[in-house]
Amino acid sequence: MIAAPIALLAHVLVCDDDPDLSQLLSAFLQEHGFKVTLAADGRELQRQLRANPGVDLVILDVMLPGASGLELCRDLRATSTVPIMMLTARGDETDRIVGLEMGADDYVSKPFGPNELLARIKALLRRARMSSPSLTGDRKQSFSFDGWRLDAARRELRNPDGVIIDLSAGEYDLLLAFLEAPQRVLSREHLLDVARNRPAQAFDRSIDIQVSRLRRKLGSSDDSEGLIKTVRGAGYMFVPTVALR
Repeated sequence: MIAAPIALLAHVLVCDDDPDLSQLLSAFLQEHGFKVTLAADGRELQRQLRANPGVDLVILDVMLPGASGLELCRDLRATSTVPIMMLTARGDETDRIVGLEMGADDYVSKPFGPNELLARIKALLRRARMSSPSLTGDRKQSFSFDGWRLDAARRELRNPDGVIIDLSAGEYDLLLAFLEAPQRVLSREHLLDVARNRPAQAFDRSIDIQVSRLRRKLGSSDDSEGLIKTVRGAGYMFVPTVALR
């Protein structure tokens, strides 16, 4: 059986208070097979999420009336692993860094080209679905390290106390890259390609933010590297020995 194109199965929720941009974006995505739901602010976003529990991707504008897109991203990430893409002002690095800190998986700067946005959406959805239990069920591997365990079949990370730790799609892909190459230095460019599925750009700090988030999920404080060591001028290295089952 031939799988349907990913867009035919995807429901995108766009939260932006610019009605003209929202309608143009909705029409463009629908032309490419997506189902699109619109929200103009945080209250409408929450209402739509309750009405549409099967949303596959959320696109959040940073500048929104009431609660900002950054606040909404933080609140959404606290309860859901749905992929989140932020729309930020051109050249505003602060918004991008804070968005990644809050749990966003990717960002696009305004004004953006529709084809670039489409490619980013498809890449984000592809990563999320390749990591989902339904598509990883044939992978019997689990990784054990320093008391932790990552079950690749269930996409579950458990800490040494057996508690499940929620990971976003980007965090999961990043951890998996480290576990598949322990005690080896992995460049920022390689990790960015793995975690965001696109080449790194000069001075792109997003992978450092992703690593910082993953460190905290793995129990490291902000001033402690913990399980992931920074190798100056080269990248990062996963320190523990990893056992594959």
